Amino acid sequence: MAQNKKQKILKQQRHLQPLRWRIFLYLLGFTALLLLLLWLFQTVYLDSFYRRVKISEITGAASAIAHNIDNENILTTLDRLAAEREMCIQIFNLSVMGDSERQEEIAGYDADVLPDCLIHHLSLIEVSRLYNSALEAGGPYTEVINGNDLHGRIIENGFFIIRRPGAGPGESMVLSQVFNGVNGDEFLLLLDSKLQPVNATVHTLRVQLTFITALMVVTALLLSFFIAWRLAAPITRINIRAKRLAAGDFSASFDGQGYREIGELAETLNYAAGELSRTERLQRELVANISHDLRTPLTMISGYAEVMRDLPQENNAENAQVIIDEARRLSSLVNEVLDLSKLQSGVEILKIEDFDIGELLEILVENYRRLLAAEGYNISLESCGEAWVHADKKRIEQVLCNFLNNAFTYTGADKQVSVRQIISAQKVRIEVADSGQGIAPEHINEIWQRYYRLEGAHKRAAHGAGIGLSIARQVLEQHKADYGVESKEGLGSIFWFELALI
Repeated sequence: MAQNKKQKILKQQRHLQPLRWRIFLYLLGFTALLLLLLWLFQTVYLDSFYRRVKISEITGAASAIAHNIDNENILTTLDRLAAEREMCIQIFNLSVMGDSERQEEIAGYDADVLPDCLIHHLSLIEVSRLYNSALEAGGPYTEVINGNDLHGRIIENGFFIIRRPGAGPGESMVLSQVFNGVNGDEFLLLLDSKLQPVNATVHTLRVQLTFITALMVVTALLLSFFIAWRLAAPITRINIRAKRLAAGDFSASFDGQGYREIGELAETLNYAAGELSRTERLQRELVANISHDLRTPLTMISGYAEVMRDLPQENNAENAQVIIDEARRLSSLVNEVLDLSKLQSGVEILKIEDFDIGELLEILVENYRRLLAAEGYNISLESCGEAWVHADKKRIEQVLCNFLNNAFTYTGADKQVSVRQIISAQKVRIEVADSGQGIAPEHINEIWQRYYRLEGAHKRAAHGAGIGLSIARQVLEQHKADYGVESKEGLGSIFWFELALI
């Protein structure tokens, strides 16, 4: 089943593109998109953009003239606009048409910088038509007029193209607008801006773009290949070493040079390799410890049971008690392993209640005094009295027992264990100290790992699988409690934890 699943995954992976080729194709695709947009805007839509720009220019000029028509410097404004925007300007004061005394004011405003200004060739009939068109538009009205051929009228792109011979070469964009001055006079504004042919420009741009496209394609190929290789190379190296790690080679080292994300990935994988190496070592220790811890009680149970079966005189209460004690020891070992599994998997739910941890501590210390007095062990207690906390009483008792068992296992020749209860800053701190040989700094973090034992440090027969401190850690972390150990080699160790008071 597992082999089939692995083969299926490998088959799926073979159909996936390598990262470097995917980056390569993405960069090429981006370059192709840029070239396509460049061709479209520089050739296909060039004339359309050019005409829109012209409309924007003459519409802006018309607005400026309408706002300054009553300004005493209007002629200066007209000359400036005509020069800056290369257009011809003519303004008719329609209020004086038919007034013989003011007839000369009809075309009193004029600016011409174009050699073939079309609006100066228009008849009064054509001017009148433009006037009516502007009134119908309710604002600026724009026409594209070809001066070479002014016969007929054709609608093109929403604009009128008027054709009549003899008015001058090329096309012009003509704007007409009617507006009123401050004194109530009605004005007709005509603007003429030449439209330059773009066909020759488009042809030139196409030739130029052909060379640019060829250059950009070659450059994009080289650049895409270089970037794809640079980005994918460190990932490829990490992938190769990760396969070694997956195969069980925990000595694989990951190099994350080049990019911050790759460096962070390399650090994570190096940490994972270290943790996997430690886990493998702990698993080997687990096999050795569990094998020893299970074998001893099973051997005792089996041996005493066979003696009681084969030798009737050995069928007594003492031998039966040995069997019972070893069975209890075996049961305790199994329970410890189950407790740790429940805590780590989250199956075990804390049963929170309010209780006096000071009272619990006194009861536990007294029980240990009675149990271990015959072996010469001494336990002292410094208590501050009542200390009410909000926690799982059963699990906190388990932590205290594990700390005490650990202290009695590793205490010194004086067989002294000290328990202290300290209250400060709305917290109660419990300390369990032994007088053993202490813990080396490099082992401080490892003692909380399951199945870990300090080699050669036992002063008393150690029972269990070596997971008492790991259980204590899990319980305290579920309570979000602070905990730790203070130890110096040759001076003993102090295991402690803190709970908030209520």
